Amino acid sequence: MKYSKEEVLQYVSEEDVKFIRLAFCDVFGKQKNISIIAEELPRAFEHGIAFDASAIKGFGDETHSDLFLHPDPETLTWLPWRPEHGKVVRMFCRITYPDGRPFECDTRSLLKRAVADAYEAGVTFYFGAEQEFYLFELDDKNAPTKIPYDNAGYMDIAPEDKGENVRREICLTLEQMGIRPESSHHEEGPGQNEIDFRYTEALAAADNVMTFQTVVRTVARRNGLYADFSPKPLANAPGNGFHINFSVRPDGGAEKLNAVIAGILEKAAPMTLFLNPCENSYERLGRMKAPGYVSWSAENRSQLIRIPAASGEFRRAELRSPDPFANPYIAFTLMIRAGLYGMENGLTLPEALDLNLFKADEKTLSKIRRLPKCLEEAKKAADDGFIKAFIPAQITEIYRAE
Repeated sequence: MKYSKEEVLQYVSEEDVKFIRLAFCDVFGKQKNISIIAEELPRAFEHGIAFDASAIKGFGDETHSDLFLHPDPETLTWLPWRPEHGKVVRMFCRITYPDGRPFECDTRSLLKRAVADAYEAGVTFYFGAEQEFYLFELDDKNAPTKIPYDNAGYMDIAPEDKGENVRREICLTLEQMGIRPESSHHEEGPGQNEIDFRYTEALAAADNVMTFQTVVRTVARRNGLYADFSPKPLANAPGNGFHINFSVRPDGGAEKLNAVIAGILEKAAPMTLFLNPCENSYERLGRMKAPGYVSWSAENRSQLIRIPAASGEFRRAELRSPDPFANPYIAFTLMIRAGLYGMENGLTLPEALDLNLFKADEKTLSKIRRLPKCLEEAKKAADDGFIKAFIPAQITEIYRAE
């Protein structure tokens, strides 16, 4: 349900809400928040709440430290793991300078602009996220270990799959927050799990990704476990993917989606730094079903983009390279921009590669464009006109400095 300011104020008054968390994220997608008491909410809506941006990575230094958070009432949700009496609720925020100017490194606002431009172009993009994570045991001091919670395999069931009840608790918590999980299962790695979401519009989908990671970590800790979303937690086991299903409406037949896919394929290399932002990301790519080449196919999971078997409103494509360390607001922004580029320039899909790239010989692979093989290659690829047009220089410089 989308709330207005007035409805939020009424909800807070009638539902015994004591604290409001004003949520945002840094440029890398790490969630932050400030908690205010209910009495401060009218001021937050009217003027915003100031915070020290110099303490947030990538948000500036001590010379320009004041920024303001402005809560988005449409994103109101309560936090079920907090007390029922004296409830805690959360809203995502936009970020501005003291004079009201938008803050360049507010990645949620980047996505809002991309969504608006797509609407002007007559289309709406929908995204469905699939995120994988490992559950590891804690030691006797409650510090994370690398000991998997179980040794189950792909889609195994209890008792081998010990994460079944944890996933159930995660899904029920998400439902209480108004987020609809589509499915969940044990993944291939020991202690590895996946929960998938039904598609929704871009901004809500990115907000859901942020909420999902918070819920997973919270529920894992309540069960004496550590949830690890890093791209490659274990050297000899599958990495964690952030598979992004996407579609565009009105559908208009296969031609429109094909142009979107073609645009994303063309801009895949420059986008990689933002979809795979850390050294650990490149220990995953090109191995164990994680793509290493710029290619597409129907159903084939060795490709960068696959088109799953589906029809009608469920027809979509899946981008398989991103990992859970990607900032979802930047990821969806770039996918929309690349898709619009494909549509505006009438791009057509190259020939599908209906072969297993993990078993292909070197001669075959040498003819296929590669994704960047390491973080340094990704940084060089991001020095591109497409990235410069849609990602503020301040953000790109922060990513390239890491």
